[in-house]
Amino acid sequence: MCGIFGIYSNERINVAKRIYYGLFALQHRGQEGAGIATSDGRGFHHYKGIGLVSEVFTNNELQSLYGHIGIGHVRYSTTGDSTIENCQPFVVKSSFGPIAIAHNGDIVNSTILKRELEKMGHIFISSTDSEVIAQLLVRELLKTEDIIEAIKNTAKKLIGAYSLLIMFNDKLIAVRDPNGFKPLCIGRDENCIYFASENCALDTVNAEFVRDIKPGEIVIVDNGEINCYKIEKPCEEVNTELNLPVNNYIYNNCVSTCMFEYVYFARPDSIIDGISVYEVRRKIGRILAKEHPCDADLVSPVPDSGITFALGYSEELEIPYYEGLIKNRYVGRTFILPTQEERDLAVRLKLNPVKSILKDKKVVLVDDSIVRGTTSRRIVNMLKKAGAKEVHLRIGSPRIISPCFYGIDMATKEELIASYKTDEEICKYVNADSLGYLSIEGLVKAIGRKDLCLACVSGYYPTDVSCKF
Repeated sequence: MCGIFGIYSNERINVAKRIYYGLFALQHRGQEGAGIATSDGRGFHHYKGIGLVSEVFTNNELQSLYGHIGIGHVRYSTTGDSTIENCQPFVVKSSFGPIAIAHNGDIVNSTILKRELEKMGHIFISSTDSEVIAQLLVRELLKTEDIIEAIKNTAKKLIGAYSLLIMFNDKLIAVRDPNGFKPLCIGRDENCIYFASENCALDTVNAEFVRDIKPGEIVIVDNGEINCYKIEKPCEEVNTELNLPVNNYIYNNCVSTCMFEYVYFARPDSIIDGISVYEVRRKIGRILAKEHPCDADLVSPVPDSGITFALGYSEELEIPYYEGLIKNRYVGRTFILPTQEERDLAVRLKLNPVKSILKDKKVVLVDDSIVRGTTSRRIVNMLKKAGAKEVHLRIGSPRIISPCFYGIDMATKEELIASYKTDEEICKYVNADSLGYLSIEGLVKAIGRKDLCLACVSGYYPTDVSCKF
């Protein structure tokens, strides 16, 4: 769940400040670190650091990043620690010139690939899978002397999720993996061509959305011209219905966009593969209300991610919508903080109940998901302490029962409360009066597409993940 943003300027204007604004619009996708790399045609300039975009960059840094081509990255760590070495973009040297890479996703077989590269003499400065991609690309470039062929050959070795921005000499290249796990789109204005994780970042720089990059597509901008190529990968058409197999290792290598992009990751004002995130979340709320109705006095979201779900729930059952929790806007997203201690502290800093609204009321509390359960328990107890008579918890996603290997920080099954507790047991653990999850069928209906990665809620993985077990 990182965010990437890139610009190619035909007018050879400096792009660093626009990249900064683009990353600012993608800050919700990662808050641990940020970086920008630019090219002026003669060399690369790059800067990165730990913290929010506004904390990492000052005007001095932005002015030093001279160049008409550039890529930027905001980091949310899944592979690798929160250190400056693991921040991106990565800049690596080759005999054909430097290469800069910004990566959103997670490579399932990165440990195996890294071990093989180290045996061949490659030295790594970070502990992330993104550097593995960079080193592989350099190695393939030495073999083929053609950047597109090098990317195609690298892709054949990768299992997992990767949306990439690559800066090579005077070229800017965007790549989306054949499964299309993570979003990536193209925009433009009179002078520039843009790439972004979400189209909301294009709106920020007043660029026009052109289209989503297709799964398995390589888009290269060279001398102001755009050319597109296809990553060929075999696709076995299996398991197109929702009767999901028990075998965790059956996979099809077909398009499987992460459902969590629609449920949590993306900004509500974004459109992913032609589908409005806001409308999906509103539909989820309505379907959740039909599947788990409740006789209550009010509906309240866990802000911000639960707001649109709660609106849909309120509309469907005609129960008044109130903001029973007020969010401190200067505290980030708790789920993407790296440790449980930080998440617990952030909940207390982030949310405060409105006692006058909650006192003696039966409340439907709507949230996007329950992963570990600790945050939900704290919030439910917070509402009851504020005077709520009852708290009925409704969740806008199905039960999360399996770890994600494609870019979400829930690496072990033991961390997932729904993998070892029943709904009744979870309800008791979080101290709610009732608990209702959205069904998998309801989720698919709300999103309006079946080509989704549902691994975390089904145990079915769209790629081979046997090396993780």
